[in-house]
Amino acid sequence: MRRHRSTLPRSHVLGALLALALTDVACSGCATGGEGEGEGEGEGEGEGEGEGEGEGEGEGEGEGEGEGEGEGEGEGDPDVDHGACGADGEGPGGGAPLYGDPLAGRELFRDRCTRCHTIGRGVHHAPDLQTEALTRTPQFLKEWLEEPAWVLAQPAWASLDDSWGYAMPDPGLSCQQIADLVELFAAQSTPLDPLAPMALDAGQQLAARDLYFNRCAGCHGTYRGGGIGPNIADARAAVIGTDGLASTISWGLPGGMPAWVDSDVLSRSEAAMLAAFLQLPPPTAPSFSFDDAVASWRVEVAPAARPSAPQHARDWENFFLVVQRDPGEVAIFDGSTHELVVTVDVGFATHIVRSSATGRYAYAVGRDGVVSMIDLWSNPPMVVATARGCLDARSVEASKLAGYEDRYLVEGCYWPPQYVVFDGGTLEPLERVDVPRDTFDTAEVLPEVRVASIVASPFEPVWVLSLKETGYAALVDYSQAGFPVATRIGARRLLHDGGWDHTGRYFLAASASATDGRIVVIDVEDQTLDATVPTGSIPHPGRGANWLDPDFGWVNATVHIGEGLLSVYGADPVGRPEHAWQVVRAIPLPAAGSLFLKTHDASPWVFTDSPMASDPNASRQVCVIAKATGALDHCFTPSERGRAVHFEFDRTGAELWVSSWDEEGELIIYDATTLAEVERIGGLETPTGKFNVYNSAHDVY
Repeated sequence: MRRHRSTLPRSHVLGALLALALTDVACSGCATGGEGEGEGEGEGEGEGEGEGEGEGEGEGEGEGEGEGEGEGEGEGDPDVDHGACGADGEGPGGGAPLYGDPLAGRELFRDRCTRCHTIGRGVHHAPDLQTEALTRTPQFLKEWLEEPAWVLAQPAWASLDDSWGYAMPDPGLSCQQIADLVELFAAQSTPLDPLAPMALDAGQQLAARDLYFNRCAGCHGTYRGGGIGPNIADARAAVIGTDGLASTISWGLPGGMPAWVDSDVLSRSEAAMLAAFLQLPPPTAPSFSFDDAVASWRVEVAPAARPSAPQHARDWENFFLVVQRDPGEVAIFDGSTHELVVTVDVGFATHIVRSSATGRYAYAVGRDGVVSMIDLWSNPPMVVATARGCLDARSVEASKLAGYEDRYLVEGCYWPPQYVVFDGGTLEPLERVDVPRDTFDTAEVLPEVRVASIVASPFEPVWVLSLKETGYAALVDYSQAGFPVATRIGARRLLHDGGWDHTGRYFLAASASATDGRIVVIDVEDQTLDATVPTGSIPHPGRGANWLDPDFGWVNATVHIGEGLLSVYGADPVGRPEHAWQVVRAIPLPAAGSLFLKTHDASPWVFTDSPMASDPNASRQVCVIAKATGALDHCFTPSERGRAVHFEFDRTGAELWVSSWDEEGELIIYDATTLAEVERIGGLETPTGKFNVYNSAHDVY
């Protein structure tokens, strides 16, 4: 049996795929649609998409989809030959007839299709199949479900309406599954209502609450109002329904929502608990006071007992501090020899590590808000103090202005809406400050405002805090008593991660909307908003990346969770004002779900990841862009397990380190010029971020 493939150029096939969305009848990876605003937020993506999840959501609409990045691959039978249902030479959908079972089709639809489709309940992220499927013949449905790209290559479908803006990838179904679905579409003459949620006892409610807080709140918010992921508060969750929620949690969405069950992170029973929990009102979140912070403070080694000089001969400024997320550890490697120096315990779900201005101290923050202070001069390096300022946190930053080195540390909270300032040498809590909760555009007072990224100005005694939900950048003056918010600069809602331009004057932060993602440009010296740069769906630059482009001078760039795109924008308003703060290169990438990009002056390359891609193969890829041409050079797979995530250079820029994020994870080290593999370090559990001491202390990105 011969399987026909399209002979059209890939771009034409994708265009046709986009067009078929109007008549889309399948049940698999639809891209996100776009309901809600930002970040995933409504995104069409939905439902569960989240942070890291979703992180992403909105996926780019089209974008990977045609690629199979959506649910499709990877979801169906890995052994299924999609051409097996086709007649000789006539494409899919033929062959010996199979008798479909509508009851089996109904169960399959609930499990795999309701994340995007409904039957008789209206449009979700894709068409309502009670109306669309009934307009198609059983033969068409069989052909479409088996191999949509083949159908779209036929002349009859050349001019389909593309108003949906995205298309469904190959769902990866067996012939019997296709027959079951086709029979369901014919038999289901009334709306298919979602199943009732399971009744949760007190223990299950607590377990679901903890699952949500640990896996979902980072993207969707403590009160589920959205952020990087869409709004999934109880009213919205009830509309999605038990089936749609469980399907999304299980199989993910192309815009960055992970397939938690399919990837074996959650069980089906846990997905069912979460689907029920989301349809209940969110529980009231607890407070965390200054007294609570003081009570948490521990000094393991007093400053007077610490060494006055390094107690080892290693180049400690070239140490790599590698987060092992699940065990809550930081593994410290010698960047010069690649040897493991020591592993230290730092608490739950470590998120990032930041260096003090001198680099001597490293501060690790977990998602539980615990900050651990590591002295790199000790032999071996050790945790010398801990404190907690939040119940949930993502960022810390040290004071870096000359004269304030290593004096203060600020922790921004995801919950409660506050920041806490500590003594930089002991972590003694000095002040707890509530963040303003009114929005920059409507002055609405919100119940939840998260502090996302934080940077320290090299020229002023200020930290810049991204207040995600309100759209303000808050300048906290650490030279004043009480560490107040001295100025707020209104920018755009959903402010998330960001970093400095090459001069350290402009703070470039992502407004992580799925429908109107932008980079906001804050002039910290003049304390003004200079520009907002439209870039794509859910920009997620991390700290970003700065380099000299041969055509446009200094540039900065971001990748996106919601679509496969690297957006490069001019960042030299003095030397190249004609290109400043506008996209000068839009470089397509093979998949959505990117979290980080990285470069160094010593390397001719820019590196991007896509760990939140819903296709496991895409999530393992690293893509390489040539600075000289401004084009994608190639992509490669560092490891056959886990997800490739995050990059860091050694202090000279000669080597690049990449993480394989897996329970049996590894670090892969490359020559940053030739891209030859230098070394592979195994035996790590869920390695994610890596932070070179020199680069972190000096904001080298």
